[in-house]
Amino acid sequence: MFRQLLTLTVMMAVAAPVAAAVSVFACEPEWAALAREVGGDRVEAISATTARQDPHRIQARPSLIARLRRADLLICTGAGLEAGWLPLLLRRANNPRVQPGQPGYLEATTVVDLLDRPERLDRAEGDIHAQGNPHIQTSPHKLASVAQAFAERLSIIDPEYAQDYQASLDDFLDRWQAAILRWEQAAVPLRGMKVVVQHRSWVYMQAWLELEEVAAIEPKPGVPPGSGHLARLVKQMQQQPAQVIIRAAYQDDAGAEWLSDRTDIPVVVLPFTVGGSDGANDLFGLFDETLNKLLVAVQ
Repeated sequence: MFRQLLTLTVMMAVAAPVAAAVSVFACEPEWAALAREVGGDRVEAISATTARQDPHRIQARPSLIARLRRADLLICTGAGLEAGWLPLLLRRANNPRVQPGQPGYLEATTVVDLLDRPERLDRAEGDIHAQGNPHIQTSPHKLASVAQAFAERLSIIDPEYAQDYQASLDDFLDRWQAAILRWEQAAVPLRGMKVVVQHRSWVYMQAWLELEEVAAIEPKPGVPPGSGHLARLVKQMQQQPAQVIIRAAYQDDAGAEWLSDRTDIPVVVLPFTVGGSDGANDLFGLFDETLNKLLVAVQ
């Protein structure tokens, strides 16, 4: 009987999955997805926001405080994107492992070069970011740099498995670089495409794909358009037409649809992050969906 119980115990131990060793708190879905790619089974990652939420503005809910209190590593975009809620979350969670300056605190924008640094800081100019545009997840090249920084932090926090994290990173980057080559070949017809954007969320995608932004529905970042601004956009589109109007899945559709109705320029709703559409269920799907939607619009 004892021998049978011992055998059963050993079999259960072998069959049981390895518990995740590192708890990752991601501010946005793209970083949770990246954490799973690089960390594999050693990582349990959750996202504080969804693709249907504006990452600038969420509530520091008790459930998020509890998750952050248990986290070993926090990864957020930074550059002021979460300035309205992350400091409060960090203060209430009171977790020394993930405070700024600690190995468990990583801002993705600190490891890449940022675009759109404002020449002057003035709140009258709208929701501007002093360090530059934070929406780096719209370029796959930026994500590759963040992946390397994230793997380094995992190795510091969980050094026993540093080689595993490096191997996982290498595998991800091999697959990622192959995908970038495929995306860039497919995107050749998009070069020079003139676009209207809802919010200046796409500057890295525009630089990557060589798109030309001719107008923005928001007169200033984060400021809803008034009737006068929309009327001026209609006149501008008559003289300098764009091919598509781009907005993110989480953004209000009123201004984009109003302009589309009056100019016959199609609206393209892009996922913006993981989970923003049915097909964008991981990082690879995010860019597959983004390119497919843009290519369909210009056919």
